[in-house]
This record gives sequence, structure tokens and C-alpha cells, in this order.
Amino acid sequence: MTIGDILQAILLGVVAIVLLAIFLKLLKFSVKTILKFVINAAIGLVLIFLLNLIPGVAIPVTWWSGLVSGLFGVPGVIVLLIVSFFL
Repeated sequence: MTIGDILQAILLGVVAIVLLAIFLKLLKFSVKTILKFVINAAIGLVLIFLLNLIPGVAIPVTWWSGLVSGLFGVPGVIVLLIVSFFL
């Protein structure tokens, strides 16, 4: 991974988290619920980034992986890791 790839992944993660927060606010979710999703998404994306540093692991940072990690947190990242080994 180059520095450009890392910065692109970070930027994509931040944009995904902001869009998720805006979307949830438009649907009239409470601030507590929005904060829970944002924290789950941030932790999930950091875990995906750290897992990608391990040779042989390739989980792409996409809107799909951001959504799964945002909704399910660490268990979602584990599922993404398992799925990445089969694909």
C-alpha cells in the first residue's frame, strides 16, 4: 500500500461516516443512535485498515465494507475477513 492508497482509504472512510450520519439524521434517528453507528463505522474501518497490513489479507475499503462495519461493528469486520478468504 502506498501513501496515496492509505490517504484515499482514510478519506473514503471519513466521507462514508459523514454520509451515514447525515442519512440517519434525515431519517430522524436520535443523536445517540447516530453516534453509535459512527463509532462502529470508525472502529470497523480502522480494523479493516489494520487487517490489510497483514500479508495475505485483502479487504477492500468500499461503501459496502463501511456499511457492514458500521451496522455490525467488530463482528461485521470478522465476517468481511472470512468472506475475503473465500473470494
